[in-house]
Amino acid sequence: MDMWYNEIKKVGENMDELKRDKMNIYDIAKLSGVSIATVSRVVNGSPNVSEKTKEKVLAVIKKSEYTPNVFARGLGLNSMKMIGILCPDISDLYMAQAVSYLEKRLHQYGYDCILGCSGHEQKSKEHHTKLLLSKRIDTLIMVGSTYAGIGNNPREAEYIRAAARQVPVFLVNGYIQGENIFCSYGDDFQGAYDITTALIRRGKKRILFLSDSRTYSAEQKLKGYEAALSDAGYPILGDLKFYTKNDIHYIQDILLAHRTLEFDSVLACNDSLGVGALKYAKARGIKVPEELSVTGYNNSVMAVCSEPELTSVDNHLEQICHDTIENMVKVLQGEKDVEQNNKIPCQIVKRCSTDF
Repeated sequence: MDMWYNEIKKVGENMDELKRDKMNIYDIAKLSGVSIATVSRVVNGSPNVSEKTKEKVLAVIKKSEYTPNVFARGLGLNSMKMIGILCPDISDLYMAQAVSYLEKRLHQYGYDCILGCSGHEQKSKEHHTKLLLSKRIDTLIMVGSTYAGIGNNPREAEYIRAAARQVPVFLVNGYIQGENIFCSYGDDFQGAYDITTALIRRGKKRILFLSDSRTYSAEQKLKGYEAALSDAGYPILGDLKFYTKNDIHYIQDILLAHRTLEFDSVLACNDSLGVGALKYAKARGIKVPEELSVTGYNNSVMAVCSEPELTSVDNHLEQICHDTIENMVKVLQGEKDVEQNNKIPCQIVKRCSTDF
């Protein structure tokens, strides 16, 4: 009993050092000596917590004089039923589709959402994350692998880990490891590997990798492309890794300007890039797929609006968004063992721009 009293006394002393208006779920978990998920289960009345742990966490909450509405931001108590969604650019077809899927599913569960568009710059992403957190949201959903960075600079994701100390964070189409961070994304490494292998099997030897970014998703596609080339005994050539901006006519013109660049097929990291490659082929009088095979990525509406229709890798965005909301609801209900690394297999959708 004395030991228990001393623990609570020590917690009280530590708590005095914190400003109460700055307290969040992370602070409660730290002071209690348990995980964020455990605090969530305690507050939501889950039976999967021992009585001793439950008493300790509740004692910390009581000692902190935490108001239910503030605590609800991370735990679903007296929830505002408001979800923050952050994406870099809502004019992007992939982003717009993802937000549409997410919003529809959220409404089915009675949630509203606030949308923020951050752009791709690091400072802007950090600023808009803080802005959404100030709106008393229940969770934060980040759409796009730009938020996951490329892994070369671990500090790029620190603002996301900081956000996860206040509310659960859900990442769509990217992966970051961290407590209270839940990720759903397509297996872009395998998707790119499979499409590259399919091109190689049709005798293609100079496959152009066409990308508009160096995000987590783009880097996974690049690794899959390189792995397939290596496994086939092909060299990885720097001149066949081509980076450009995501503009269909610009892609056509820039490829036309590089007339000395020889390639017999294209692996485009999204369908817009693929359509740009098709326009280049038409301008050059190159027959698709007889002389040039072109593949896209994301299986968007652009893939079926192009001429010829574009073979594309479907990373199952709708499933990614569905799983994101299902996992969000589980977390807010205090369930434990919610999947934090939800990797979804991709699928090649064959159309007329390839001959496999």
